[in-house]
Amino acid sequence: MKRILFVCFVMLGITANAQTGYQVGSVATDFNLRNVDGKNVSLANYKDAKGYIVVFTCNTCPVARAYQDRVEALNKMYGPKGYPVIAINTNDPAASPGDSYEKMQERAKEKKFSYAYLEDPNHVYTKKYGANKTPHVFVLQKTANGNEVAYIGAIDNDQEETNAQRDNYVQNAVNLLLQGKKPMVTYTKAIGCSIKWKKESSSK
Repeated sequence: MKRILFVCFVMLGITANAQTGYQVGSVATDFNLRNVDGKNVSLANYKDAKGYIVVFTCNTCPVARAYQDRVEALNKMYGPKGYPVIAINTNDPAASPGDSYEKMQERAKEKKFSYAYLEDPNHVYTKKYGANKTPHVFVLQKTANGNEVAYIGAIDNDQEETNAQRDNYVQNAVNLLLQGKKPMVTYTKAIGCSIKWKKESSSK
């Protein structure tokens, strides 16, 4: 009996360690990060929003770049309906020079982003949300309790745009939220590049 209890506690510990960052149902903290236009942006700036599509992404990851047009389409589709896209660059520019603030500005201008593209140079919100890939999406719903996480994961299951039976996870989630319903799928595995973290200083 003691051995069974020990194994259970070990498994609970492994599960707890694996669950980092926000979970579905968590209330997300607001942020105040610099946009590519030089102005700081927070969730509170979107007074008429019903929720948000927060996309942790970057300039350099081939997967993130492949999804940029789809992220743009999400903003044009759902921004007017109250669910704007807010993109956040996760990568440390020292570890990934192509993700510097200046390169962010260049990419946003080149692709004519219609949404905010923010930098998180110290990974504060990347870690708080629990993003671990680029892209990694968190759909938030504005409620009386705050901005609750309603969906976490991938944009869809068609990275190469060859899947005839594509599941548009984010679209499906937002469509149901707009109908006053909960998403049927609330979590999927984000597929993309690993985040380029800031190296810890070895000096004491």
